[in-house]
Amino acid sequence: MSYVVLLEIHLHFPENGSLKGKRRELNSLKAHLRQRFGASVAETDHHELWQRATVSAALVGRDAHTVEDAAAKLERYVLSQYPDGVRFERGLISRDEVLS
Repeated sequence: MSYVVLLEIHLHFPENGSLKGKRRELNSLKAHLRQRFGASVAETDHHELWQRATVSAALVGRDAHTVEDAAAKLERYVLSQYPDGVRFERGLISRDEVLS
C-alpha cells in the first residue's frame, strides 16, 4: 500500500517589495523541498501578489507513518526558514482511496 501527503504551505513575505524578489524566495524554497525531501512542489495561488504565496507539496511513501513523519520534517524545515510568516494545511490519502 502507498500513501500520499499533500501539504499546502501559505507564506507571507512582509519585507518583499517585488514579484522578482518573491520568485527568488520561492524558487529557492521549492528547490530545497525537492532536494531535501523528494517532494513534488508547485506554486498554486497568489501568483500576482508580492508578499503572499501558496505552495503545494506532495510526498509519497509506503506507509502512513513514514509519510507523515516526512511531512512533519518538511514543515519544521519551512518554519525554520520562515518563522513568522507560514501556515500549513495537511492531508493524507491512501492509494486505494485515490484509485477506487
